[in-house]
Amino acid sequence: MSIKKKIYVTEPLLPNLEDFNVYLKDIWDSKWITNMGDKHNLLENRLKEVLKVNNVSLFNNGTIALLVAIKALELPYGSEVITTPFTFAATPHCISWNGLKPVFCDIEPDTMTIDADKIERMITPNTSAILGVHVYGFPCHVEKIDKIAKKYNLKVIYDGAHVFSTEINGKSIGNFGDITMFSFHATKLFNTIEGGCLTYNNPNLVRKIYNLRNFGIQSEELVEEVGINGKMNELQACMGLLNLELYKEEQLKRKRVKAFYDKNLSSIKGIRIPKMPENTTNSYQYYPIIIEDDYPISRNELYDKFKLINIMTRKYFYPACSDYECYKNNLDVKLSDLSVVNDLKNKVLCLPFYGSLEESVLNEICEVLNNEAKVRTKIY
Repeated sequence: MSIKKKIYVTEPLLPNLEDFNVYLKDIWDSKWITNMGDKHNLLENRLKEVLKVNNVSLFNNGTIALLVAIKALELPYGSEVITTPFTFAATPHCISWNGLKPVFCDIEPDTMTIDADKIERMITPNTSAILGVHVYGFPCHVEKIDKIAKKYNLKVIYDGAHVFSTEINGKSIGNFGDITMFSFHATKLFNTIEGGCLTYNNPNLVRKIYNLRNFGIQSEELVEEVGINGKMNELQACMGLLNLELYKEEQLKRKRVKAFYDKNLSSIKGIRIPKMPENTTNSYQYYPIIIEDDYPISRNELYDKFKLINIMTRKYFYPACSDYECYKNNLDVKLSDLSVVNDLKNKVLCLPFYGSLEESVLNEICEVLNNEAKVRTKIY
């Protein structure tokens, strides 16, 4: 069976167009479309409540937000930041753009986040920070990372692109580390078309991040430092304000999709479904499965089979960042033992995962996985 309309791995959350037009009329009437307008400021305040944090700084995209997060902590130029290669390219790129060296650490096989038990051995006198990534909605081992950071006086930054609204033991994930970046890209559970924010508890960072986000400008006649343009515009903020009213319902729908997948895939030999750690809420950002060696065909072959019937799965994260030409040939960048990364980068497949997925499509996806599992001879 081939599905006529392409099914993508995710679908953007979109508010009612009439509701959006009401906000647009406000903007047209005010003639204020960017530079921290009313909608921007309202969204920042609303996000403080939703994310249960003390400080929120909005940005035009998550990459600029992460660049500023690293810059704001004033890490020594040329120092090393321990991070994971099992992430989107923006993570190590933001380290490099700040004149720092990404040092790649292996990941845990269950959560696929940075392996906190392998971080300490990688610390050198030149290490200044740890940048963890909460992958697919699975959080890093924040307690272990915090303990290591305190022991060695390191800064901690989290890439929280996949964990909007996640809590650990009732504590918002945006409260861990020195700064957390959230992405509001269209592919994310909560989106502002493009966009992102930083959350942090240190009040001394408020002015610093404001300056870095706005060219270093404090007033018409005062420029305090070298900044960039990271401001979110009013149209993006309107999308965010409306989607804040919708994301919880979308999460409930995705919860049902996850339950459908779990029920139909959990008994298939060779397919592993990663489990969320206890006392952690699920953001329902992605639905990854692991295609193990005892499954009849490889992850790449399965990806191709789905593509033939218009189902667009994703090989997140392949290749790993440590495989990029800009890093693997850079002798100044340390490559640790990445055995788990090098294994899982060839096994993870993210299935279509969003609230409006029809049951007929879900059945088709599960049927493909079930049928291939019945093949006895592995195809090479």
